[in-house]
Amino acid sequence: MRRVPIEVIPRIPDPVRKVARGTVWTAGRLTARWRDLPDFLVIGAQKAGTTALYAYLRWHPEIGGPFWKEVSFFDRHWARGEAWYRGQFPLRRRGRLAGEASPSYVFHPLAPQRVVSLVPDVKLIVLLREPGERAYSHYQHEVALGREPLSFEDALEAEDERLRGEVERLHSDPKAFSFAWWNHTYVSRGMYADQLERWFEHFPREQVLALTTEELGERPAQTYASVLSFLDAVPHALDAYPRVFDRDYPPMRDETRRALTARFAEPNRRLEELLGRPLGWPAA
Repeated sequence: MRRVPIEVIPRIPDPVRKVARGTVWTAGRLTARWRDLPDFLVIGAQKAGTTALYAYLRWHPEIGGPFWKEVSFFDRHWARGEAWYRGQFPLRRRGRLAGEASPSYVFHPLAPQRVVSLVPDVKLIVLLREPGERAYSHYQHEVALGREPLSFEDALEAEDERLRGEVERLHSDPKAFSFAWWNHTYVSRGMYADQLERWFEHFPREQVLALTTEELGERPAQTYASVLSFLDAVPHALDAYPRVFDRDYPPMRDETRRALTARFAEPNRRLEELLGRPLGWPAA
């Protein structure tokens, strides 16, 4: 199976990865004037298949971007400035598209206004996964990284308390970073309608392509073709559309699944109304 850097980099030891990134960032900033800003952003959602989609896009012969996924400029690194961000992208090449994928952008309260201030014409792609499954996958990711000591059910119950005051802190300080907001927002990240409404305040609907993880998994070739059409990229078919970063873990408890389905029923209804189409997710 073919590999791309976004699949290989997470397997590199963290100290080595930090040194490599620092070297590339320094070189990129020095040559920023010769580098373009992105034509498109994959803005989320986290644990919704953005790594796979970004890999497919990087396999297109006329699409380039940063060496790694998750530049996270519009959420984590905004204070570093435009030159730093330009430094993430390839040197200008006529006729070539460039983009990046940072799946927390869709969720960050300040990302829409930051994006529109720097790249108002950028095209936005968002992948939305059934929010209960997304929450559980996110939880298992945090457990695997050693950042979540609670059971899933206890983590859901603790979420509001963990997040108390964190969004306000992000609003008040552009350099602020919240580990609780980044790591433990299992339910909050699934409130997609609230998030997309923020983006639609700054971008016209035709500049945003909303897809579901389920569509990408069940019809990858057709979904990939729709993304390329949205980007005005030349048609391109891949030999295969592999899943990326699968992780095995125990199934969610049935009673927890039922509770999450009920909890997300109204937010999902609002999302379908916002997007103007059914999503096929379970309803309470």
